Amino acid sequence: MASIPLILYRYIGKQFLLSLLMVLGVMMGLILVIDTVELIRRGSEHGEMTTGIILQLSFLKLPSMAQRVLPFAVLIGGMLCFSRLTRSRELIVARSAGISAWQFITPSLLVAVSICVLMIGALSPLTSTMLLRYEQLEARYLKGRTSLLTVSTSGLWLRQHEEDPEGKLEGADTIIHALRVSAKDMRLFDVIIFTLGNEDKFLRRVDAQSAQLRDGYWLLDEALVTAPETTALRYPKVTLPTRLTVNQIQESFAPPETLSFWALPTFIRNMEASGFAAQRHRLYWYSLMAMPLLMCAMVLVGAVFALKYRRVGSTGMLIIAGASVGFGVYFLSDLIGALALSGTMPPALAAWSIASVATVVGVITLLHQEDG
Repeated sequence: MASIPLILYRYIGKQFLLSLLMVLGVMMGLILVIDTVELIRRGSEHGEMTTGIILQLSFLKLPSMAQRVLPFAVLIGGMLCFSRLTRSRELIVARSAGISAWQFITPSLLVAVSICVLMIGALSPLTSTMLLRYEQLEARYLKGRTSLLTVSTSGLWLRQHEEDPEGKLEGADTIIHALRVSAKDMRLFDVIIFTLGNEDKFLRRVDAQSAQLRDGYWLLDEALVTAPETTALRYPKVTLPTRLTVNQIQESFAPPETLSFWALPTFIRNMEASGFAAQRHRLYWYSLMAMPLLMCAMVLVGAVFALKYRRVGSTGMLIIAGASVGFGVYFLSDLIGALALSGTMPPALAAWSIASVATVVGVITLLHQEDG
């Protein structure tokens, strides 16, 4: 087996990078157009939506979509690159010089893994920040939600904007803090509630042993109510009006995609310590860690189909077959992810299984194709 020259390494890596960027650019263009049209359709029912907001939403979501479709872009880009090099007889000349398939696939593997690590490690904070801003604007202009639930080391924080039916606190903002949460019946423990008026003017504070979300209100137990220029009063039961539901509160948790790779472990620990399950966030975190291996699998699968060109001769059919394999990988990923979210399978196993199996299949197929 001859050693591959450095200049050939660079050449193959450059060709793969150009193919990958071309495919990714085309995908991003299509996604941008489709998202913009969909936002225009959804925004037509909301008077506050403007062209500027629609374009802002489309571009804010674009980096996260790039991260999502990157494996598929690597697959298609790899197939195009290897097919082109095979058609031009460049790989055939390299093979005749004693260079194996594993040697000229290596530069593509290095490029794919490097781009993946760069996107997850360096660009993840920017991508997650942009997606979080997208979620906030979408909630404000398209979903009409004004609640935001966060979990930190000091407990759980919930902000809601309500109008008191009695008119005393109309337009007030309520900030709810709790040290512990029972997600089963949506009960908060060791609760402190601040009510703020216009320009964040302090209106009252309520300290309660617990607060349970009922239909249209919070039920506070053993509540101490404090307000400016009044005597603090204690009540066995106090109700706080709300339009929130259990589903709305749970949906208000920051989606895992809005958190950077580096912030996810701390968020998961805080979330579980507050009493909420973090299966979805764990699965996403493990999926990010497994993505470099998935990139390798996509390169290998692309090489299996593209290098077979010289024997089959139908590039179109090979591209279709390779794309079908890619969609199959995504379908199985979603299926196994659903099993992990239901608690049937550990998140780590679900995240690593598809990437590992696809890599093993690619290696075995290449071994059989090249050496068998």
